[in-house]
Amino acid sequence: STEIVPALERIAALPKSAEVARTVIVVTDGYVTVEERVFALVRKIADGRSSVLITGESGTGKEVVARTVHFSGARAPRSFVPINCTAIPEGLLESELFGHVRGAFTGAHVTKRGLFEQAAGGTLFLDEIGDMGLGLQAKLLRVLQDREIRPVGGNQSVKVDVRIIAATNRDLRAEIEAGRFRRDLFYRL
Repeated sequence: STEIVPALERIAALPKSAEVARTVIVVTDGYVTVEERVFALVRKIADGRSSVLITGESGTGKEVVARTVHFSGARAPRSFVPINCTAIPEGLLESELFGHVRGAFTGAHVTKRGLFEQAAGGTLFLDEIGDMGLGLQAKLLRVLQDREIRPVGGNQSVKVDVRIIAATNRDLRAEIEAGRFRRDLFYRL
């Protein structure tokens, strides 16, 4: 069909760094079309430093969009580090994100770098951020404001250069009204 060819040409014209984006296509009534609004937005924000919040139902490709933003921008040569905030209990999630020093808690036999440090210069993708507890939300807000972390049990802060991309399938405005998500963090994201 004549409508398929322009869509495929637009996909082929994407830069090599947007390879992941080539899979974000929509099939409607037998025709393949590129979701132009998504691509336009990705191009617009790819090289930015600001945090990104992606919302949508489960299975709609939020992580694909996050990867596309990362690999289309200046941070592409650096790490893309994803973590599912729902899959890890909050007490462990703090240690995963911020790291910990030796002896910080039972079982902390060695110092461990957190995901913020592992993603240095790259992107940390926080999937299902809407499920994160309020205490950890406050610590994440501090990272977004100050660009530094403090490992669990540590007494010195560590500067971090990481872009945060977060995603959720929850209605965060409703979560704010219910007191389950911080308004200030929502606006920072």
